[in-house]
Amino acid sequence: MSTETGAGFSVVICVYTEDRWEDILAAVSSVRAQSLTARETLLVVDHNPTLLARLTTEYAATAGVRVLANAGPRGLSAGRNTGIAAARGDLIAFLDDDAVAERDWLRYFAEGFDDPRVLAVGGRTLPAWESGGRPAWFPEEFDWVVGCTYKGLPRGRVRVRNVLGGNASFRRTAFDAAGGFATGIGRDGDKRPLGCEETEFCIRLTHAVPDAVLLIDDRSVIHHRVPAARERFGYFRTRTYAEGLSKALVARSVGAAKGLESERRYTTRVLPSGVGRGLRDALLGRPGGAGRAGAIVAGVLTATGGYVLGSVRARRGGAAFSAAPIGDTDGRAEGVRSTGGEGAAA
Repeated sequence: MSTETGAGFSVVICVYTEDRWEDILAAVSSVRAQSLTARETLLVVDHNPTLLARLTTEYAATAGVRVLANAGPRGLSAGRNTGIAAARGDLIAFLDDDAVAERDWLRYFAEGFDDPRVLAVGGRTLPAWESGGRPAWFPEEFDWVVGCTYKGLPRGRVRVRNVLGGNASFRRTAFDAAGGFATGIGRDGDKRPLGCEETEFCIRLTHAVPDAVLLIDDRSVIHHRVPAARERFGYFRTRTYAEGLSKALVARSVGAAKGLESERRYTTRVLPSGVGRGLRDALLGRPGGAGRAGAIVAGVLTATGGYVLGSVRARRGGAAFSAAPIGDTDGRAEGVRSTGGEGAAA
C-alpha cells in the first residue's frame, strides 16, 4: 500500500448482510490498496448485530478501518448519513459493498477537487457479471439497473446534474450546505430496489449552492459485482418499475423540470438509438439484438408505469421522506421534506 498521504478522504462503505462477506473484505482491500491513501475507511452496518460484531472482530487490529452501526432508520440513506457524521476527512467517498475500486480511484477523484467550485466527483462503474459475461438480451443503455454506468452518459471528465451514489465523492461542505441523503427514498436491504437518493441530494445541493460544480471522471473506475439473480429479466422489470416510483418522489421534491431533466434526453435520444441498433443486429442475425430492443421498450414501459403510479400516490399524500441535517440521523429533523407514493415506504 502506498505511503503517500491522501487528500483527506474518508471512504464510507455501507453493508447490511453477511451474504456479502467476501465482497465486503474485497471492497475494503481495494480501498487500502489505493495509490492515494485514504485517511480512513468506515464500514457502516445497517441494523445487523451479527455482522456488526463479526466485522468489529475482523478489523479490530487494522489501523484506519472503523466499524459503525447505522444510527438512523434502516436503509442506505441513513447508513450514508451515519458515515458522513462520523467521517474525519474533508472529502467523503462512497463505495458499494459489492464493488472493488481500481488503484487510482481516489487519485482521480482528488484531481477533480483541485477546483474549489467542485463539490462532487463521481466515477465510472463497470459490471462484473457473475455468469462471466453480459446476457445477450441485456442492453447497455440499462446498465443502471445493476448499479453501473450506462450507455448514453458522457465520457471523460464532464459536468453532470448528479453523480451515482455507489461510486462518488463529495466535499464535507456539500453536506453542511444541503443536509444529508433523504431517508425513505433509497434502498433498504433486499426490499424493492428503489433508488434516486443521490439524484435528489445532488439537485438539492445545487439549489443550496447555485454555483456548485458536479463532475463525473470516468477514470475513477470501480467494478461492481452483478449476481446471477440480477441478470434475469424479472429483476430488470422490477428494478425499472422501482426506478419510476423513485423518480416520482424526486420530481415531487424538486419539481419535474429538474427531476426529469436528464431523463428526457435519455428517453428521446439514447433509448431510440438503442432500439434501432438492436433491430439492426436482429436483421443481421447477430445474437441478442431483438432481445435488447424488446428489453429497452419493456424497461421504458415499466418505468413509466411506476412513475405514473408513484405520481398519483404522491398527489394523494402517501408516504413521506425527509432529509435531516448531518448529525441528526433519526430522519425526523428539519430539512427537505416531501410526500410520495409506495416507493417511499416499500
